[in-house]
Amino acid sequence: MNSATTPAMTAGTPSHDHEPVSALAYREAMAQLASAVHLVTTDGTGGRAGLTATSVCSVSDGPPTLLVCLNRNSSAYPVFLRNGVLCINTLGATQDRLAADFAGRVKQAERFDGRDWTTLRTGAPVLPGALVAFDCRIVDRHAVGTHDVLICAVEALGGIGGAEGLLYAGRRYRVLRREAPTAE
Repeated sequence: MNSATTPAMTAGTPSHDHEPVSALAYREAMAQLASAVHLVTTDGTGGRAGLTATSVCSVSDGPPTLLVCLNRNSSAYPVFLRNGVLCINTLGATQDRLAADFAGRVKQAERFDGRDWTTLRTGAPVLPGALVAFDCRIVDRHAVGTHDVLICAVEALGGIGGAEGLLYAGRRYRVLRREAPTAE
């Protein structure tokens, strides 16, 4: 097999050599997926922290539950666990700089500066202008590889709006355009 047709890079071609998928090949494959961009924030006795995440998913609507994956090596990780609450702030198309700030461009201690954050029920920071905010209590967690999957009960919602969304795909931010409804 030549380098132009490796199993990790050839779409639709099954690999029969039973080699494990490398972390590099996996990250490259995951970069092909488009995901909504979220600021995950927390505040409480453990302190205030926030980070950018794309690994957020609905679990159930009865009761409203979602999951978010957090890297256990993140400096913010212990703060989330101590507080036991978080808010998933889904970002709009014009908030890519904020996403980059919370992804590490700005130090943790400065990420909340210069913005008027609010709260809902849990006390976790809610970003005014977010497409939607899911105010949650962490009810369970599962260790998987380098991350914990946090299962979160949604206690309140905020900012449900119709703005264009911010996506991350192909290792860059993109905009999810809202089409105007068509008349029938």
